[in-house]
Amino acid sequence: MNEHWSVFETWLETHWPEGRKGLNPPATEQELEALEHALGTSLPEDYKACLRIHNGQDTYSGGIFENAEFLSTHAVLEQWEIWQSLLSDGQFEGIQSSPEDGIKTDWWNLKWIPFTHNGGGDHYCLDLDPAAGGQHGQIITMWHDMDDREKLSPSFASWFQNYVSDVIAGKYVYSDEYGGLTPIDEL
Repeated sequence: MNEHWSVFETWLETHWPEGRKGLNPPATEQELEALEHALGTSLPEDYKACLRIHNGQDTYSGGIFENAEFLSTHAVLEQWEIWQSLLSDGQFEGIQSSPEDGIKTDWWNLKWIPFTHNGGGDHYCLDLDPAAGGQHGQIITMWHDMDDREKLSPSFASWFQNYVSDVIAGKYVYSDEYGGLTPIDEL
């Protein structure tokens, strides 16, 4: 994890210094424990290793992960609580998603832990309650207004490694228009 962050930070310093400056300091063990306690679950070690390097980013510093904010422990809980409230209020009764294999058909699941947020209710999530054929800790998409649920990677570590590799390979650039790192094929 350290190696990938080092490569990513070096790239950011050259191509988007403000993005690098917006990264938060490491999460403390107390912050990680408090998040796990509030969520009622243990988080994957690879994800916690990432937070021990940077506890997300400043909310107003732009989207560092595909135009989406990298959520701090506080922001993860804040977003999760919004969805938990909607679920407990019955907002998703009778509504199912159309997921790829290995992802449950829930519209929202309490064990889907958001780690990005695009400002419009969409997230990349850690899936800690996969369906048969899925993998605990896999990375999935969660769109607030679409029923698609896509599996992006089998783990946070592999997702992050692939993302950094794609950034370094020139598949992402900083866009003022979008306010963050944007896939070059979307410009």
